[in-house]
Amino acid sequence: MMKRIYFLLLLCLTTVFSWAQALHFAHITDTHIGGTNAAEDLERTVDDINRQDSLDFVILSGDITEFGSDDELELAKRILDKLTKPWYIVPGNHDSKWSESGNNSFVEVFGCEEFAFEQGGYLFIGTASGPNMRMAPGLVPREQVVFLDSVLTNMARPDQPIISINHYPLNESLSNWHILIDKFKTHNIQATLLGHGHQNKLYNFEGIPGVMSRSNLRAKSDTGGYNIATIARDTLFYAERTPGGKTHPVWCRVPLQNHHFSQDTTSYPRPDYTSNQQFSRVKSRWEIQDDSDIGTGLSRSENYAVYGTTSGKIVARDIRNGKLIWSFSTGGKVYSTPAIAQNRVVCASTDQKIYCLNLKTGKQEWVFPTGKGIVASPAIDGKAVFIGSSEGVFRSIDLMTGELNWQFDQVRNFVECRPLVDQNRVYFGSWGNTFYALDALTGKLIWKREKYTNRMLSPAAVWPVAANNKIFIVAPDRRMTALNAETGEEIWDSGEYSCRESIGISEDGQWVYIKNMYEGNVNAFYTAADTQELAWECQADLGYEIAPSPITEDGNVVFVPTTEGVVCAIDKTSHQVLWKYKVSHALINHVLPVGKNRVLVSVLDGKVACLEYD
Repeated sequence: MMKRIYFLLLLCLTTVFSWAQALHFAHITDTHIGGTNAAEDLERTVDDINRQDSLDFVILSGDITEFGSDDELELAKRILDKLTKPWYIVPGNHDSKWSESGNNSFVEVFGCEEFAFEQGGYLFIGTASGPNMRMAPGLVPREQVVFLDSVLTNMARPDQPIISINHYPLNESLSNWHILIDKFKTHNIQATLLGHGHQNKLYNFEGIPGVMSRSNLRAKSDTGGYNIATIARDTLFYAERTPGGKTHPVWCRVPLQNHHFSQDTTSYPRPDYTSNQQFSRVKSRWEIQDDSDIGTGLSRSENYAVYGTTSGKIVARDIRNGKLIWSFSTGGKVYSTPAIAQNRVVCASTDQKIYCLNLKTGKQEWVFPTGKGIVASPAIDGKAVFIGSSEGVFRSIDLMTGELNWQFDQVRNFVECRPLVDQNRVYFGSWGNTFYALDALTGKLIWKREKYTNRMLSPAAVWPVAANNKIFIVAPDRRMTALNAETGEEIWDSGEYSCRESIGISEDGQWVYIKNMYEGNVNAFYTAADTQELAWECQADLGYEIAPSPITEDGNVVFVPTTEGVVCAIDKTSHQVLWKYKVSHALINHVLPVGKNRVLVSVLDGKVACLEYD
């Protein structure tokens, strides 16, 4: 069984280099348990590895499951437990983006989501890669960056050769690729091993050799496959292996050497913030860097701004200066955007609890236990809290007492979004190909829409909006849809304008907003029309856009979040870009207007900023 070796033990290691003796290990990746034939393919690979006495250990570099579900993780663990070799594992984007447990189950099932161990004189370091719960480029979580720092700081020998493992390539497909590369370059990094691309491929990441291994899935072949890696004579050799068949000829040879990157003066591109100088009408009033990732939006009441962190905290800060007011610790990562009403904050955690806290003090008012961790966000209407869960349940809870009003237990798969409450109905989607409308007073099903055949196309991440007796949604199928609010009847469903999961509504309900996935534009459509009728378009030059974060508005300004840490502000009258401001290089979770020409911004990499504009 795979064992986690903590970095502190590295201080105690006695390093014995055995350069003459070859090191052999198996590299498995992208097993996608839950997909067609995936379990059978992995079983065959495990059996094949167990028959090879020469293999020293096994590395699994992510996308272990198809959907990150508890059942898939447990099945993968049962299969991998049959390995007779030591094995080391990190999650990939499929394990983390669609995780019903908010990435807690991966750690519970496998014991960790990172590793560091020494073999044959080499230090192997594996890190998780995200993106956690949000559709975006990969992002090594801040907790993982801290882990990496600890390992590098406490190495037995500063010049010990390092081989890193991450699911993603160390390039711009990983939002903070530059942080990892810059850290590795201060040490003796010799190669990095990866998956994600489902093919055998050799990379060069600013001089660091990268080896991508094929997926273990059979695809269109009769069997799947993996790679056998050999380190001998200061060279890394990779040869594909067909389970139960043969080892194919070596397809890549990577010289392993100390590149002395600390002496390298070559300049490589890094995130560029000079664009902020182009727009003098916007500036950062304050910024803070949290000690972990932030996977939630923000809620505000008076001078209190509240959000959640992946370190399990619900945090309140002063919107005037960013100073911490209070922090409440839960027992799991928080991906639930808090809701505030009547001096109370409601927020769920992946520790299987829904919390109600006092806005002023952060003290617990009540707690509601659930059967699974929750990644959904609450909505408050009057004295009722509405929230979905990961256990096939949607609830209404009394805001003041924490007692259950009603429970709807027919939800397919898990809920991620914040529901919409409108006209005594509550609307939400799930990762089970379904969009629901329930009676807000009784919890009875009014209608449901089951259109999607692939669960990853479900309208589950979108925060629905409503106007003119219509419900508007967008989904990963890249279509925009208008439904009759009372009946669920499809009024129109269009793929004319590319989109994904980001939507917004004007304050007067006249327009509904989307951003294009490919064209880089922002579109406004008339909510009163019975077809997708364009009201106006802004050529915002957003580039490729997959951020699921909502579009917001304040007065005459529309705020558009992006995957690359940029907030784009658009004038509703001229339909032109007013300004852009780059806060970070990771996904913008939320842009929350707080009055007086100010917005609060939360970023997936743990930043919170207050922007002030003319």
